[in-house]
Amino acid sequence: MQSSPDKLYLSGMVGFFKSVREDIAAIFENDPAARSYLEVLLCYPGLHAVWCHHWNSWLWRHKLRFLARFCSQVSRLLTGIEIHPGAQIGRRMFIDHGLGVVIGETSIVGDDVTLYQGVTLGGTGKEKGKRHPTIGNNVSIGSGAKILGNIRVGDNCRVGAGSVVLRNVPDNSTIVGVPGHIVLRDGKRVIITDPKEIRDPLSDVIIKLAAEVHELRKKLQEHTHEALGAEPELQFDEESERASEKELFAEDYLDYQI
Repeated sequence: MQSSPDKLYLSGMVGFFKSVREDIAAIFENDPAARSYLEVLLCYPGLHAVWCHHWNSWLWRHKLRFLARFCSQVSRLLTGIEIHPGAQIGRRMFIDHGLGVVIGETSIVGDDVTLYQGVTLGGTGKEKGKRHPTIGNNVSIGSGAKILGNIRVGDNCRVGAGSVVLRNVPDNSTIVGVPGHIVLRDGKRVIITDPKEIRDPLSDVIIKLAAEVHELRKKLQEHTHEALGAEPELQFDEESERASEKELFAEDYLDYQI
């Protein structure tokens, strides 16, 4: 038995108001600066951007692509936050001081995610299909962080401010740096013993230079040992007179004589 249009409309309205309550509650839970419902409703552009995205996403799913894109650009102009209508956003997403946040078309964001200003969920080139990241549940992404490409950031992860993440991140991890590397996993410190684990574009060059320096030092040591022979055994007479500082640096002492 199919539901009547009235029931579908009522169900949709109930779901909308439930989402509104959840979004406001998420702000009070995550932002200690939130003082009143009126302030949250009027002064939080991140909340406005999320609500606009719900509408834009509905248009996008119903093949009204141009209208969805146009409305998303209006929302961007008003809030400073760009969320592509094709992006899939979970429940209770909190965008704090959201200026400069960009979420790409094929991005998937889970529930209870917090984004700070300047975060980018972007692509890495002109590839087709899924080209933007997937963010798990209960993830916090710091200011200015860039998560690029078709990668996944697992549940309960923390991405440090200014980090650039280019590869998958397992659940329960903290990642920092450029490029991003894991420093905490499951509450335990991760010690990097191999520089290649960081995957810095310059790391291979540095490793090669370090190997060459080691080889040169080894050759120099062998050459010096061959030319000079074994080091002689030096014996010191403890009873012999040692020169004083004044005798060793007599010229310096003369300069200060009056």
